[in-house]
Amino acid sequence: MQPERRDDRPARKGGADGVSDPLTGRVLDRRYEIGVRIARGGMAGVYEATDLRLDRTVAVKVMHPGLGDDNEFAERFVREARSAARLSHPNVVAVYDQGDDDGTVFLAMELISGHTLRDVIRKESPMQPARALALLEPVLSALAAAHRSGLIHRDVKPENVLIADDGRVKVADFGLAKAVSADTHHTATGGVLIGTVSYLAPELVVSGRADARADVYAAGVVLFELLTGTKPHEGESPIQVAYQHVHTDVPAPSTLVPGLPAYVDALVARATARDRELRPADAAVLLHQVHRVSHALAEGVVDDPELTADLLPTRLRSEAAEAPSADDTAPEPFDRGALATMAVPAAAAAEPTTLLRTVARPPAGPPPSEPPADGPRGRRSRKGLVLLLATLLLVVGGGAAAWWFLDGRYTTTPGVLGKTEQAAVKALAAAGLEAEVGDPAYSETVPAGRVVASDPEPGSRVIDGGTVEITMSLGKERYDVPKLATMTEEEARDALEATHLAYGGTTEKWSDTVPFGQVISSTPKAGTTLKPDTPVDLAVSKGPRPVELKDWVGKDVDDAMQWLDSKGLTGKVAKEEFSDDVAEGDIISMNPPGGTTVHRGDEVSFVVSKGPELIEVPSVRGQGVDAATETLEDLGFHVVTESAAGSLGLGFVFSQDPEGGSMAPVGATITLSLI
Repeated sequence: MQPERRDDRPARKGGADGVSDPLTGRVLDRRYEIGVRIARGGMAGVYEATDLRLDRTVAVKVMHPGLGDDNEFAERFVREARSAARLSHPNVVAVYDQGDDDGTVFLAMELISGHTLRDVIRKESPMQPARALALLEPVLSALAAAHRSGLIHRDVKPENVLIADDGRVKVADFGLAKAVSADTHHTATGGVLIGTVSYLAPELVVSGRADARADVYAAGVVLFELLTGTKPHEGESPIQVAYQHVHTDVPAPSTLVPGLPAYVDALVARATARDRELRPADAAVLLHQVHRVSHALAEGVVDDPELTADLLPTRLRSEAAEAPSADDTAPEPFDRGALATMAVPAAAAAEPTTLLRTVARPPAGPPPSEPPADGPRGRRSRKGLVLLLATLLLVVGGGAAAWWFLDGRYTTTPGVLGKTEQAAVKALAAAGLEAEVGDPAYSETVPAGRVVASDPEPGSRVIDGGTVEITMSLGKERYDVPKLATMTEEEARDALEATHLAYGGTTEKWSDTVPFGQVISSTPKAGTTLKPDTPVDLAVSKGPRPVELKDWVGKDVDDAMQWLDSKGLTGKVAKEEFSDDVAEGDIISMNPPGGTTVHRGDEVSFVVSKGPELIEVPSVRGQGVDAATETLEDLGFHVVTESAAGSLGLGFVFSQDPEGGSMAPVGATITLSLI
């Protein structure tokens, strides 16, 4: 009866034990590229993988080699996919796909980065009741969704509750789930007991039969563990623990953690009652009770005798034979006294004791001699016989009327789920019922054009000739990601909402082509088909990437123009100026100046040097030195004199350098040779 180790949950564990695994690097079904192994259980291993088709990271659970040859194991593995895929709930690990790649049977599911509730228990328990209930609430919400779908988990335990890094709580491993209506079950003695022994409901140990209340029991044990940090039943072997589940009540948490409110003890006692008739009918009922207790804790209520009495299963035991209570999870529609009153007419019920006493107790002593038939005693006998017959007729007639009122005029709604509309109408007509087609609805499990629900539900009692409303399936609800590129972020979010998809988040990126504030792309990309409310992330443009200008002053303008063009900037020569300091063709100044941050498309202007300004040198040959010097200096030239060869000392200009008529910059030196 030792259960297999089941830590094959789709949560990142951070290890790299899959490095040497032969599956690592393999691509299953030409879609899932297997990475490192992150967990291993008795039936399967779990790997981090990449969905190559949708470009996302997933968890892939792969059945151990050889088990796929066992039809029972393989069928159970496939049932896990179908069971979990039927559940679309924020607190259930989503199953995306199931397949068989050349004998390798696998599931693709949501990958949760985080830790398990077991890790939280190790670190935080015993914890405050409000914290414990806050952790349990999303678990019950997930189980309630499963129970509404006709599924039970069968292996609720802290290891199967995943807590993502962002705080989301997810219930994993519906591999042992099965339809509540299924006729197969396991026993503790004649078959295989599935589940973890510390959380097994007593009925699972005794007979192996499980319904939603087995999950309720396991959730109650988890709550006990959150509150106390220990399991309620311990033993040296699994058999000893299982025995205690059957024969010993779960102790009150306050016996280990004094000071807990009595109504918290009562909640645990109600959820873990050994008699499953005293437990909440399913996780939805337990969730309602958790909300009541959470509200009392939030209000600071130390003791609430009324709430405690409502929750304690002992009260239900004492009242079950008399009248159902408001919290009774499976009340009888009538108690025995009320049913008897309705079955016997009022006239007959007026003196039931006298009638019974007259019939059952004849006078003592020897029987009297029979009077004449027409005497007083004869008349009284006939009158009594008539009264007895009338009373019996009234009783029979009243019973028949009560039967007709309570049961005879009713028929059972036939099961039409999964049928076509025509077949459903025909089946209802055969049962004496009329069909009315209501609004269609989407379904993850029922193909389009088939009945997905009926009201009343199959098996319900309905008046003969009544109407049953059937809901036809539209198939799986899916929507395509709209084309969001070039929209503003607000427009894109409105478009996602209109398409029944959810906005995930925004990442800003530089773009040379998409203007600032507009959507560049989406993840998943446009045209991808998704479930409703699937988050879609947006990449929004921050405009062109900024550029820091180089300082081009004193450098060649052609080189500057080429660099600006490579950066997507525009260069412009604003004007050209003479410069005695900057060579012709080099940059005198720029706007914006070097070191400024600009964006693609911006313009940078330059002032470019034409070199120094040149003027014509006049001829001063034959002039006296003073006159020649004055003429040249007035034009801005610098004059230097020297004696010519063979000078006579007359002081007249014999020659000049540069010669007259040539061009020279202002400030240039003119050398005069004197004779």
